Amino acid sequence: MTTLPSLLPAAAPPERPPRALWPTARAWLLALVFVGLQAVILVAPLIPSGKFTLEANDPAPQDFRAPYTKTYVSRIRTTEARNKAAAAVGTVYTPADTAIARQRVQRAQQILGFLDSIRADPYATPEQALAWIAAIPDVDFPPQAARQVLALSSSDWTQRVRPEILTVLDQAMRSPIRDDTLAQARSDVVRRVSLGLSEEAAGLVISIVQAFLVPNSTRDEVATAAARTAAAQTVADVEVTYARGDLLVAQGQRVSATDVEALDQFGFRQARTDPLTYLSTTLIVALVTALLGLYVQRFHASFWTDVRYLAVLGLLFTVWVLGAKLSIPGRVVLPYLFPSAALAMLLAVLLEPNLAIVAAAMFSMVVGYVSGGSLELVVFSLAGSLVAALTLRRVERISTFFWAGIFVGVANVVVVLAFRLSAGNSTDALVALFQLVSAGLANGLISAGLSLAGFFVLGSVFDILTTIQLQELARPNHPLLQKILREAPGSYHHSLLVGNLAEQAAERIGADAMLVRVGAFYHDVGKTVRPYLFIENQMEGGNVHEQLDAHTSAAMLVRHVREGVDLAKRYRLPRRVRAFIPEHHGTMRVSFLYQKALEAAEDPAQINEADFRYPGPKPQTRETALLMLADGCEAAVRSIRPSSVEEVEQIVRRVINERAADGQLDDCNLTLRDLALVTASFVATLKGVFHPRIKYPEPPAAHAAPAPARPPIADEGEEDLP
Repeated sequence: MTTLPSLLPAAAPPERPPRALWPTARAWLLALVFVGLQAVILVAPLIPSGKFTLEANDPAPQDFRAPYTKTYVSRIRTTEARNKAAAAVGTVYTPADTAIARQRVQRAQQILGFLDSIRADPYATPEQALAWIAAIPDVDFPPQAARQVLALSSSDWTQRVRPEILTVLDQAMRSPIRDDTLAQARSDVVRRVSLGLSEEAAGLVISIVQAFLVPNSTRDEVATAAARTAAAQTVADVEVTYARGDLLVAQGQRVSATDVEALDQFGFRQARTDPLTYLSTTLIVALVTALLGLYVQRFHASFWTDVRYLAVLGLLFTVWVLGAKLSIPGRVVLPYLFPSAALAMLLAVLLEPNLAIVAAAMFSMVVGYVSGGSLELVVFSLAGSLVAALTLRRVERISTFFWAGIFVGVANVVVVLAFRLSAGNSTDALVALFQLVSAGLANGLISAGLSLAGFFVLGSVFDILTTIQLQELARPNHPLLQKILREAPGSYHHSLLVGNLAEQAAERIGADAMLVRVGAFYHDVGKTVRPYLFIENQMEGGNVHEQLDAHTSAAMLVRHVREGVDLAKRYRLPRRVRAFIPEHHGTMRVSFLYQKALEAAEDPAQINEADFRYPGPKPQTRETALLMLADGCEAAVRSIRPSSVEEVEQIVRRVINERAADGQLDDCNLTLRDLALVTASFVATLKGVFHPRIKYPEPPAAHAAPAPARPPIADEGEEDLP
C-alpha cells in the first residue's frame, strides 16, 4: 500500500514571507497607550475630594474656617518647643584633666631650666639670649618678661620668682580651664601670686604663668546630646484647639507650616504629587507591560497581530489596575475582597490559560506596588489567580465557574492563615482573622460571578468565540440550523456527516473538535438560498444544470459561499465560525464544470480557469482545513460508493493529496503526521457509514420493478456538482 508522504508531490520549500511591521508597531503603540493610562490611574486622584493643593508659602485661595471644634497635638509646635528646650542646655565639658596639668608643669620646669642655663652662660650676649628665649616652642614667651628674667639677680630669680612661677601654675592648672574660659583663667592668675613679691617680680610671674596656661577641659558631645535630649523629652505635647467657625487661614494669606498642619487636620488640603512618584509609577507599569507584551509576542503570535485580543488583554488589565487603586491603599479588609483572581479567570477562558498565569504574575507586581510592598497581599493575589487559571480550563457548564471560585476561596484562606496565625490569640487578633478568612472565601465567589458575567459580555462585544457559545450554536433548535433543515434537508444531513467526520479527526490531532463540528453545521448555509442547485437537495430527474451552460452553473455554485457569509453575518455567527464557510472550499476549482466548458468551447484557450474557482481564502487554521478535507472525502465516498475498506482508503488518500497538491493546505499548520492521523480517522469513520450492505435475494421476475437510474457521480469529490 502506498504511504501518504509518497503521494505528495515534491516541492521546493516556500519562501518565508516578509515580516509585517505594522502589526508589531500597532501592538507596541497600544502598549504605550495602556502604560500612560495605567500610570495616570495609579498616581492621579480618581475620586474628586474637594480638597486644595496647598504647600507652605502658597497664598490661600479662600478663607478657611474650622467646620467643627477640634483639639489636636501640633507636631510642628511640639517640635519647636522641644528644640527650644534642647537649645537652652549648654555645652557639657569633661572634668579638668590632671594629665594635661602635669604636662604643663613639667614643660614649665624644662623651660625654666633652659632659662637658668642662659642666665649662667658668660659668653652669651643679651641679644643672643633674647633670641634663644624667643625661639622656645610651645610657649609664647613675652619679650618684656625675657628681659626681666635676664635682668634679675640670681637670688631673686632662684629663691623668689622661679619657685613662685611653678607654684602659681600648679594651682591654676588644677581648676577646669575650657577654651571659652581660658581668658578668665589667665585673669585669675593675678590673685594667685604671693603678696610678698615686689610689683616687678609679681608682674614677671603673672606674665610667665599666663603664657603656660592651656585648656584642660574639652567638650563632651555625647553628654551634651544626652542632656539636650533629656531636656526635650521633658516638654509635653503642644495641643492646639480650634472652636467651630474659628479662622484657620484668611484668603490671600501666605500659608505657614502650622497652617498646613491645621488644614490637614480638618481635611481641607491634599499634598502635591512628587514628580518622582510619576516616574516610579511609570517605570513599574512600563516594566509590567513590556514583560507581558514580550510574552504575547513570543508565545502567542496570533494574539499579537489581532487587535481584538490585545484590546481584551489591555482593557481587562487596566480595569483591574483601576480596581486595585480604589480598593487596596489605606484599606484593611477591602483588599482581601478585591477579586484579583477574576482577571486570571477571564483571560483563561477568553484567551489562553498560560497567558492568564503570566498576566496574574504581572498584576501581582502591581498589587505589591499599590499596597506599599505588602508581601501578604502579593501572595494573596498571586495564589488565588494561579489557582483560578489552573482549575478553569474548558468551560462547558456554568458550574465550572462556581467550582473555580470555591478553589480560589480555599487558596485565599490558606494564604491568610499562613500569614496571620502567628499574630496571637487575643480577641482582637481572632476577630481580625475571622474577618479576613470570610473575606477570602467571599473573594472566590465574587471572582466567579464577575468572571461569568464578563465571559458572556466580552465574548459578545469582542467577537471572541467561547465554548458556551459553541454549545448554543450546536443545538438543533438554533434558528439558522432550523432554516437549513427546512430549506435544504440534504445539505443538513451532509453537514451532520461531515461534522462527525471532521470532529473525530480533530480529536486525533489535538485540534478544537467542538469548533470543527459547529463549523461543519454551518459551512453550507449558503445553499439555503437556492437549494435546488445542489445535488443532495435535488429530486430524481430534476437537475436544473442540464439546462445551463458551464459558466452559469459554476457562477451559481460558487455564489453560495458569498451568500453563506452574508447569512452568517445576519444571524451573528462568530467570526471563527464564519471562517468555515469560505475556507472549506478555499480556491479549489469546480473541475467537472471546467472540463465541460473546455469540451464545449471552440477554442479552449479562451476559457478562464479563474471563473471556475472559489474565491477563497485557503484554510487559515487546522480546523477549517480539516473541514475542507472531510467535506471532499465524504462527498467522494458518497458518490463513488466503494465496496471495500481498501477502496475507501484509496479515495481518502487521493482527495487529501489532491488538496495538498493544489496548494490548499499551504496557509494552515497541518503537518504530515497530522495528515496521516487524519487519513486513518477518516477511513475508520467512513467505513462505518458507507459499509457494504448485505445483498438480498432478487424478487421474482414477474414482480420485479424497473432498476432505478444511477444518480450522477460527483466529480473528484465535489459535493456541490449537479
